[in-house]
Amino acid sequence: METYESLLAAITVKDGEGREVFNPATGELIGRVPVQTVADVDAAIARAKAAQPAWAALSDEERVGYLNKVADAIEANAEPLAELLSREQGKPLNGPNARFEVGGCVAWTRVPANTPLPVDVVIDDGENYAEMHYRPLGVVGAITPWNWPMMIAIWQVVPALRMGNTVVQKPSEYTTLSGLALNHVINSVLPEGVLNTVVGAGDLGGHLVASDDIAKIMFTGSTRTGKKIIESSSGNIKRLTLELGGNDAGIVLDDVDPKEIAEGLFWGAFINTGQTCAALKRLYVPESIYDEVVDALAEFAKQMPMGPGLDENNVLGPLQNEMQFKVVDGLVKAAKESGARVVMGGDPDYDAPGNFYPTTLIADIDPQNPLVVEEQFGPALPIIKYTDLEEVIKLANDLEVGLGASVWSKDREKARAIAARIQAGTVWINAHGMVNPFIPFGGAKQSGYGQEFGVEGLKAVAQPQVING
Repeated sequence: METYESLLAAITVKDGEGREVFNPATGELIGRVPVQTVADVDAAIARAKAAQPAWAALSDEERVGYLNKVADAIEANAEPLAELLSREQGKPLNGPNARFEVGGCVAWTRVPANTPLPVDVVIDDGENYAEMHYRPLGVVGAITPWNWPMMIAIWQVVPALRMGNTVVQKPSEYTTLSGLALNHVINSVLPEGVLNTVVGAGDLGGHLVASDDIAKIMFTGSTRTGKKIIESSSGNIKRLTLELGGNDAGIVLDDVDPKEIAEGLFWGAFINTGQTCAALKRLYVPESIYDEVVDALAEFAKQMPMGPGLDENNVLGPLQNEMQFKVVDGLVKAAKESGARVVMGGDPDYDAPGNFYPTTLIADIDPQNPLVVEEQFGPALPIIKYTDLEEVIKLANDLEVGLGASVWSKDREKARAIAARIQAGTVWINAHGMVNPFIPFGGAKQSGYGQEFGVEGLKAVAQPQVING
């Protein structure tokens, strides 16, 4: 079992080498990471390609055994992993944050590893017989983001390994240490070459995507980058799973109790300080209960402390990087200049250390304001008043993205009927953003395509093969 110090020492380079990594909450130096080149990417792909036949030749039971040991190793090293994650990404240890994320890594390793995947008999009518099998693709490239850098890596890596593929994973350049640390723990269990890590900027990801030796790319990130991946992947008709940007709508109906839904609305919007693809990013509330919902949400939000992640009292942290701070700040400024009402927040201390943006609620805002129609990816929620439910459903569907959405009502059947009309990969009822390793997840429209989680997620990282006869 690693300590924080031994884990950091295992993945950092010497002073004077590589690139420095700083804590987004305090500005303190955490460590240094390697600066790699396209030659390093090619070498990692070659290692994965060489290791893949032997890994695929193992029985499913043997690969499952390895993955269960991976889950054990992550669990045994959970606290140092969580501390490093908190220091680098910024999220607090407590709440639905660093310890929660590492726990999610354990769960999302065990469930895909132990999900049964029997052979499907497609037809057996006495004259015809056919079976559907799922074979390894080869080498999978996994490109992971900075908001949930460990858990999303597991979402991509573990199903690919279960199905007999080997993996080359590129963590975000903003959370390189987190990616290296997790893979260091995983590779203490796996055979050499099965999981490989490359670190650097986006050009290395582009090189990974373009390689003819990569059979599939799994990517979580912006729609803009997703489009580039689609173009670059055409050389060998790569398989793709893309989980791209979202601007999730939440629709509140007039039969709710505002105080009862306030906590769910808050965490739907502000989990990970709003830095979640499927977070609630625009909230539509009927005029008849608008003020009550705004007040109840503000009252709950005021109780949620924000600060450095290693302080056990905090449940909200900084934005992970200055770029994202500027995005949120610019959108809130535009909303304020338009005459929207600031219920709370909206006034960052630009001179204080760290990328902290205060929890911000913006009311009485135009439905076409940039804070509503552009993804803020931070702790600022616009709350839009409505009188016409049909118009709100139209507004929810008007944007080009459709990752998630939610409907809030005491009448579950009515909520489901509205949910069926929303163009999103997942629509939650009386919750938002809750994912489950057994339930498939993926986007609609320009929020990407391909399914993760559950049996569908396993099938997505394999080649279907029909044996007919």
